[in-house]
Amino acid sequence: MLISPAYAQDAAAPGGFDPVFLIMMVAMFAVFWFLVIRPQQKRAKEHQNMLKAIKRGDQVVTNGGIIGRVSRIDGDGIIQLEIAEGVRVKCQQSMIADMVRKTEPREDDKAEKVEEKK
Repeated sequence: MLISPAYAQDAAAPGGFDPVFLIMMVAMFAVFWFLVIRPQQKRAKEHQNMLKAIKRGDQVVTNGGIIGRVSRIDGDGIIQLEIAEGVRVKCQQSMIADMVRKTEPREDDKAEKVEEKK
């Protein structure tokens, strides 16, 4: 006969508590925390601070890749971007991906700050 009969093997004895497995799970969680979760939370916090700092005249990039200058900020999270001369679009403030250039304070504002310091 060419094929030998297959017999079932005995079941392995149950292991019990394995401290090495627990240590490995804690180590994997720590690696994920420091390499994935923590940097993402930091980036989200920086993005929220950037969104709060947006003011009229700043040049921004939307998530869709549109570059425009902020022409108006509505209080309910809507901003108006001027993407070309006389062309304005409304956008949610949360859809701003990055700030390309911050505006410099006007000369009047600079003079007021100098006077306040005196």
